[in-house]
Amino acid sequence: GGKCVRKWKRKHFYETWISFSSMHSATTPPFSQLFTFQPKLRKFQSTTPTLFYSPTMSSVPVVGIRAKPLLALGNSSSSSSTVSHDDGSFTLIEYLGKGRGIGVNDDLVVLIDHIQYACKRIAALVASPFNYTIGKQTGFTHVPNTGSSDRDTPKPLDIISNEMILSSLEKSGKVAVMASEENDLPTWISDDGPYVVVTDPLDGSRNIDASIPTGTIFGIYRRLEELDNLPTEEKALLNSLQSGNRLIASGYVLYSSATILCITFGSGTHAFTLDRSTGDFILTNPNIKIPLRGQIYSVNDARYFDWPEGLRKYIDTVRQGKGKYPKKYSARYICSLVADLHRTLLYGGVAMNPRDHLRLVYEANPLSFIVEQAGGRGSDGKSRILSLQPVKLHQRLPLFLGSLEDMEELESYGDVQQKVNPGYEV
Repeated sequence: GGKCVRKWKRKHFYETWISFSSMHSATTPPFSQLFTFQPKLRKFQSTTPTLFYSPTMSSVPVVGIRAKPLLALGNSSSSSSTVSHDDGSFTLIEYLGKGRGIGVNDDLVVLIDHIQYACKRIAALVASPFNYTIGKQTGFTHVPNTGSSDRDTPKPLDIISNEMILSSLEKSGKVAVMASEENDLPTWISDDGPYVVVTDPLDGSRNIDASIPTGTIFGIYRRLEELDNLPTEEKALLNSLQSGNRLIASGYVLYSSATILCITFGSGTHAFTLDRSTGDFILTNPNIKIPLRGQIYSVNDARYFDWPEGLRKYIDTVRQGKGKYPKKYSARYICSLVADLHRTLLYGGVAMNPRDHLRLVYEANPLSFIVEQAGGRGSDGKSRILSLQPVKLHQRLPLFLGSLEDMEELESYGDVQQKVNPGYEV
C-alpha cells in the first residue's frame, strides 16, 4: 500500500509540474529577459576603465582588468521602441511619434531616443553587483568643479555615467553642446546640432553603496544660432547659461525598484516605466498632477538649528497641524534629490534643500520645469527658479520644489534660505 501511495504522489506531482510549466512558459518571458534588455551589441573605444559584458550576466556590465573594449548596447534603443502592445499602452518613442499634442519634431525624437538609451545603460550599471568594485579601479582622473567640497567630488560611477551620456549625445547628431555637472566646462560636440543638453549624470551616487535610489537629470534647450560666430569656448558657455524659461524639454530618470523616466516638453509631465522584458519605457503616468497640498516635507532636519527663523517656524507649524492645512505633516527624507522629488510629485508636499548647495543649471532648472508642468512650483525661497538668469556654469542656490499651496505657504514665512553652513565647504 505504501509503495502505491508513493507512486501516486510522484505521478501527481509530475502532472502538476507539467501543467504549471506549460502555463508559465505561455505567459512569462524567459527568466533572463525579466532583468535585462538585449539590443544588438557593438564595440566602441572608451576612455573609462575597461568593462565587458559577461555572457552569463547578459547586458550587466562587469569590471575586468585589461579585458575587451566596452560593448555598447547598440547606437540607440530604436530597435526595441516600436514594439506594439495589445493592451493599448505606448512606449516612449511611440508616444512621441504619435505627437500627442506635444509638438515634438523628428530631431527631438531622435535626441530623446539616444538619451533614453544612455539611461538604460546607466540603469544596468547601477543595478549590477559589480558597481561596488568599479570604485577600486585605477585610472580615474578628475579636477573637481570650482567650489566643490570633498562630499561632491565625482565618484567613478559618476564619471562612467557622464561618458555614457556624452557618447549617446555625440551619436545622435542632434546636439551642439553638452554641459555636465561632472565637467568644469561645456563640451562642444557639433556646429550644426540644433540642441543644447545640460545634465547631472548620476545624482545621489555617494549613497549608492547602500542601494539608495539614484537618478539622472537633464534639460534641453535650442542652440542659440545668433552666437554661432563666437569662439567655440565662448558660445559653448553662453548656450549652456540659458535661463530655465527657455527650456524646451527636461526630465529625470529614477533608478530604484523600478526605472522611471519622467519628462516634460512644456505641455504636461509624463512618466514612463522601464519594462525590463523588452527594454521599452512604457507610459504609466500620463499628465501627472501634483496635489495642491501634501502632508510631507522632505529636508535634512538634522540641520534644524542652522536654519533661519522663518524656516524653523514653518516646519514647527506644519508638523503640529497648525498651518493653513489642518493636518500634521510628516518628514520623509531619502537624501536623493530625484527620489525625494518623485515622491513629492505623486503625493504632494515640499522637497527642499535650503542651503546654497544645488546647482541652478543642472538640477534646479530642469526639475522646476517638470514640477511647474505638473501644476507645482520651483523656488529658491524667494523667486521663481525658471525666472533666474544663470551667471556661472556651476552656480549654486537653495531649492524648494512642491505643491502650489504648500510652496505659497512656505514662501510666506519669508526667511527660509539657510545662509549659515557649519560643517560644509561650498
